[in-house]
Amino acid sequence: MKILHAILIACVVLPLFASAQKKFKIASPDGAIVFELTMKDKAPLYRVLFKGKVLVDFSPLGLSFKNGEMTGPLNAGKPVYDKVEEDYELITGKAGKIHSSSNRMQLPLSAGSGGWAMNIAVRVFNDGLAFRYELPEQNGRTDYQLTEEHTAFRIAGNPVMHALYLPSYTTSHEGPYTSTLWENIAQDTLIDMPALLDYEGLAYIAVTEAALSNYAGMYLVKHGDALKANLSPYPGENGVKVKARLPHQSPWRVLMISDRVGALIESNILTNLNEPNKIKDLSWIKPGTTTFPWWNGNILPDTSFAPGNNFETNKYYIDFCARNNIQYHSVVEYGLHQWYKDDGINFQPGPHADVTTPVPGLDMKQICDYAKQQGVGVRVWVHWAALYAKLDTAFAVFERWGLKGMMIDFMDRDDQQMVNIQEEMLQKAAKHHLHVQFHGAYKPTGMHRTYPNEFTREGTLNYENNKWAPGLTPDHDIIMPFTRMLAGSTDYHLGGFRAVPARQYKIQHIRPLMLGTRCHMLGMYVVLENYIPMVCDYPQAYEGQPGFEWLKTLPGTWDETKVLDAKVGEYICVARRRNDNWYIGAITNHSARQITIKLDFLQPGNYTAHIFTDAADADVHPNNITRQTRQVNSATQLTLNLAAGGGAALQLIK
Repeated sequence: MKILHAILIACVVLPLFASAQKKFKIASPDGAIVFELTMKDKAPLYRVLFKGKVLVDFSPLGLSFKNGEMTGPLNAGKPVYDKVEEDYELITGKAGKIHSSSNRMQLPLSAGSGGWAMNIAVRVFNDGLAFRYELPEQNGRTDYQLTEEHTAFRIAGNPVMHALYLPSYTTSHEGPYTSTLWENIAQDTLIDMPALLDYEGLAYIAVTEAALSNYAGMYLVKHGDALKANLSPYPGENGVKVKARLPHQSPWRVLMISDRVGALIESNILTNLNEPNKIKDLSWIKPGTTTFPWWNGNILPDTSFAPGNNFETNKYYIDFCARNNIQYHSVVEYGLHQWYKDDGINFQPGPHADVTTPVPGLDMKQICDYAKQQGVGVRVWVHWAALYAKLDTAFAVFERWGLKGMMIDFMDRDDQQMVNIQEEMLQKAAKHHLHVQFHGAYKPTGMHRTYPNEFTREGTLNYENNKWAPGLTPDHDIIMPFTRMLAGSTDYHLGGFRAVPARQYKIQHIRPLMLGTRCHMLGMYVVLENYIPMVCDYPQAYEGQPGFEWLKTLPGTWDETKVLDAKVGEYICVARRRNDNWYIGAITNHSARQITIKLDFLQPGNYTAHIFTDAADADVHPNNITRQTRQVNSATQLTLNLAAGGGAALQLIK
């Protein structure tokens, strides 16, 4: 098999142009990030500098095709470069209005008469860079089969790498993150993205991908002295990773870069690299909080009706939503059987699974009609395979019932076939005014810009595990904003209101317990990016409980995001704005600490601040909260005391 080497010849705005076809540079608009490429032994090598220091040393680029059609010397055509300025809006996003600025280069390459031709595209922003491979129509060829992508990242120095190791390509992407010096990273072990490289406060690099569409998902493997790209194999195709018709392109390979880790969390680079919104009518797309009774065990008070998959049980939760400004109720299961006809086991679809036929006694239209009267939307959980088997029919039935969206579960792959299935689901769901939450799924890649009916994805070890395993610790929570969340919206099963000290924790399938304080839980709603956050506990766990009054005010999406203070693996404080009001969330690891935040980001004028912090006895009674209300403005500094495993939650009203 022969290798198609993709020669990445980068060029910038004129001052950084270097010797023709030998060495080229392209820089960010502010000049801090520089991408260099040089040719050595007819092979392309690139490197990345930040403020004059090498972060990624000379690393190879290239592709391998089945049958290796491209041979001989590679010829570079004239590169086209320009500056891209773009303004767009997000329905679901960490900001409502985005201004994107980058330097761009596109370089045509060919392998002589009759050989393959390709383009290399590079974009460099002030908060990172991205490149991808593009294959145009050419020489009578109509398609191609990709066997390998040779993208690599030779990491300079010895940073700490925060990453999730995986056993295989078929996974729900759930597991503990590890923090390891680069020199100690295990060889040839599959690593999920995003992965964060921490140069101890001097610089941060996150490696991930954007615009994953009709291509295989990418992983990293440390091989020798570099991180090498590994693509998820195409099912049933020996050695093939991608099959596509021309023209075609890879996703963007993204390096998010800054000397302030909060800038990576604030970054919109992934949506910048995606196509514009493809949904014309956006009026029905309404992010918001949702119940998820499966997590708490479908708890009800003493009832005059038989609990189960029926109208009365769902009415109880819908009425709770209507009383408390919770936008959605989720219909999932009862007695470990999903709401629809299925003869499978453990939620896996059997041969007669039918998502268009509710179990006896469950009238979905009756539930949706009642919820609509109360101003509440209804959504459902479905297994992807049971849904996909009759996708068009199911979506039409869901719309006729009046459903607003769904959680699609157990996808557990990101090969090209599954990537295409998920995009097809988003496209067809939009036609029927349905939002989507992907569970048991790979990371986001910024496609919620293109399909804003994608509200969130899982792809992380989260609080659902407290039902059957040792509880997730605040130390696990605190790594999420610096790793998985860099890719986007993060489903985390929030809302457990029964925190206990570690010595009192026990596994409970019904009414699960939590580690970390209640204020830690409240802070997670702002720290994490999520456009359909769960209120997982049962109504009586919330109503009349301290902190619930703050949770009821949460908006579904944000107009602006700022990271006020953060240290990887230790603590973080995030502020998010909706209209004129701000919400601030802070969480810490196992260590108690005091943080001081400046409110100099506020617009002129006074704000009323409702402040929820850990009580003094939170180590013994972690559900206790101290609440205060005070007037603040842009000159105010607030000191927040965070208990061990604690947090804080604030609402600032203009």
